Formats: sequence, C-alpha cells, structure tokens
Amino acid sequence: MKGVVVFVLAACVLGAVSAPEAAPSCRPTRADALGPFYEPGAPVRSKIGTGYLLTGRVLAARTCRPIAGARIELWLANADGEYDDAHRATVIAGRRGAYRFESSKPPSYSSRPPHIHLRVSARGFRTLVTQHYPRATRSSAVFNLVLVKR
Repeated sequence: MKGVVVFVLAACVLGAVSAPEAAPSCRPTRADALGPFYEPGAPVRSKIGTGYLLTGRVLAARTCRPIAGARIELWLANADGEYDDAHRATVIAGRRGAYRFESSKPPSYSSRPPHIHLRVSARGFRTLVTQHYPRATRSSAVFNLVLVKR
C-alpha cells in the first residue's frame, strides 16, 4: 500500500494523474455595527470629498466570483465628527464586482477611531453591514467585500 501512495503522489507531481482541485473560496467579510446614523436612500455617487480612496470588489464567498450590480451604501462623519447627508453615498459594483469611492479622510470622534460604514446588498446574498478603518498613514485602501449566499 505504501508503494501505491508514493506512485500516486509522484504521478500527480509529474502530471500523469491530475490532482483534485479544491473549489475556490473567499473568507466572508466580518460584520460590524450598523451604528445609529444609517439612513437609507443615499444618492448614487462615487465621490463625496477628496483625500481618501477606497476601492475593492464584491465577491461571493463560496466561489470568489464577482457580484455585479451589488449596492454599496457608505456613510462617514464630517470633519466635525457629525453625520450629514453630504457624507452619504451609494455605489453600484461594476461588471467585475469592482467599486470605487472617494471621500475626505474620516475623522475620529468621541472614542471612535476613523471609520467608514458600509452596507452591501445583492440579490441572492445576505446583506452585509461592516466598517472600514483607514490606517493613519494611508490615503487609500483596497477593501474587498465578500458576501454569503442566503
């Protein structure tokens, strides 16, 4: 039996027998608090300021395939640490699941570190509520949003 295992392993390495491929998977994005300042119906726009760029893709957890047309609602505090309509937006993921959002760098307020709230919804997937926490020294970040099927 030991010789058979060695033969199969050697055959896989040499390409004589194809090794079974594992189905791809992506780790679902960790949920976070919605917070008390969510308001539905933010205008569709990808820019609400300058100085910080958030990009990424919306993907399916089980297959890692892009989710085109996913709706991403974003909101953040203004420079005074207050939430207002000028700092709310909705972005629609493109054909390859890509999104782009430009804003001012979110401030810290009270005991909260700088953050951007996101609520992501797509047909056939559970709605994701999460937050992105920018690094102090960065002016951009890639934040992939991985959703779980219903």
